[in-house]
Amino acid sequence: MNDSPSNLEPLLKAGQRAAYESGTVRSKRGSLGRQRRWQRFFYIFSDFAVSYGVWLFFVLLRRQWEGEPLRLEPQQFLNALVITTGWIIIYAVAGLYSKPLRRSRLQEVIQVFKYTLIGVIVLFFSIIMDDQVSTSGSQRISATVFFALQFLSISMARIVLTTRTQVRIRKRKIGFPTLIVGSGPEAMNIYQELEEMKRSLGYSFKGFVSLAEASQNMFLGKLKHFGQLDALYHVIISRRIEEVIIALEKDNADQIGEVIEVCEQTHTNIKIVPGIYDYIVGTVKVSHILGAPLIEVFPQIMKPWEVVFKRAFDVSFSLFALLLLSPIYLILAIWIKLDSPGPIIYKQERIGKGSRPFHILKFRSMYIDAEKFGPALSKKDDPRITKIGRVLRKLRLDELPQFWNVLIGDMSIVGPRPERAFFIEKIVKVAPHYRHLHKVKPGITSWGQVKYGYAENVDEMVRRLKFDILYLENMSISLDIRIILYTIIVMLEGRGK
Repeated sequence: MNDSPSNLEPLLKAGQRAAYESGTVRSKRGSLGRQRRWQRFFYIFSDFAVSYGVWLFFVLLRRQWEGEPLRLEPQQFLNALVITTGWIIIYAVAGLYSKPLRRSRLQEVIQVFKYTLIGVIVLFFSIIMDDQVSTSGSQRISATVFFALQFLSISMARIVLTTRTQVRIRKRKIGFPTLIVGSGPEAMNIYQELEEMKRSLGYSFKGFVSLAEASQNMFLGKLKHFGQLDALYHVIISRRIEEVIIALEKDNADQIGEVIEVCEQTHTNIKIVPGIYDYIVGTVKVSHILGAPLIEVFPQIMKPWEVVFKRAFDVSFSLFALLLLSPIYLILAIWIKLDSPGPIIYKQERIGKGSRPFHILKFRSMYIDAEKFGPALSKKDDPRITKIGRVLRKLRLDELPQFWNVLIGDMSIVGPRPERAFFIEKIVKVAPHYRHLHKVKPGITSWGQVKYGYAENVDEMVRRLKFDILYLENMSISLDIRIILYTIIVMLEGRGK
């Protein structure tokens, strides 16, 4: 066979990018997307209504054992609204509204217990201890009773919603688009086992990708053949695949690593048959105890609360920067307009999270038609750069408009710098692991840019890559803050170009 994962075509071929541009790929995945949104709404509405009722009931209960009149003042309804909103925020940060169609009842009980306990401790010290109705002897009882009411009520409500979803999955009313990688006995066995189960696990098979020609596979007449491994990325994107089951024979186990690399760029759920478990590198977990045994590759970079906190930080920081720096934006806009003809803001297509294209915004630092002969990286003493452009680049002020990219969700404050598809195709030929960077949102600043600076050619891009890979392996809020502080130092020292 001529094609192998080590010789895969660059991930962002013109045909793949055309799938995005033509609208083949959408973030809203039809009816499944609507079901997710509705299920998330039901979880939030249920948590809100239950938490609101629990607080009012708790207030009446405390009044009863304190010998107070059993009535609710208007202030208590306002308190209930504030406290309930706090619960929703806590549960959202904890990730209780993520993957609404893929939750389990045990997961609900464990997560609700853990984060309700944290919330009650905060509430106990911030509100209940200062309540005039409360006495020192009843504070501990109050906290215990409130925890029990909140935990049991929320758990029961969420178990009902989760059970309803699981029943629909088992009855095949909900199914996740699934692709099999492999076409031998292992692939056929796992396919038949999953299809013949009386209770579905949610796999809706759309086809398979093989290592061999179509005539050599065991799925003829059963599943659609989407091609060989070099088509894997495009198939996942264009067919909106959510589950990939890797079922290669042991003789092909050396190709599993790079198959996983490709799948990770698409943020699909990756499952693998246990027979080749020993060949997997990375974090794994068992998918199901009952039914067909599969091992789930689980490359979670950040915890749910860290993801939420990072996004909240990005939005807050960007809003603050846009407001605080608005006079500087105005001055730079006038200066750019007077310096040379052309637009003030320059838009350029870059590749972001999940290999999706977006338009990055920058203050224009080059003359118009600077790339009339094709894409080219800037170099020292580049004649295409305007007078003010040299100042902007030296102080990295040309990147300031990207706070808007962060605000709308295309970028993060800290993350690997996004590149153009033209250069990515060149980079992956030398360093295929560059594709790992598409697991996360690109950033205004990065560890690679702080440590290495701007790159003038593909070789320098590859050398800078190691710092961005290190960032992915060590992502944390504290690391982001350190990179931001170092970026400010670099700007003040004028170490841009």
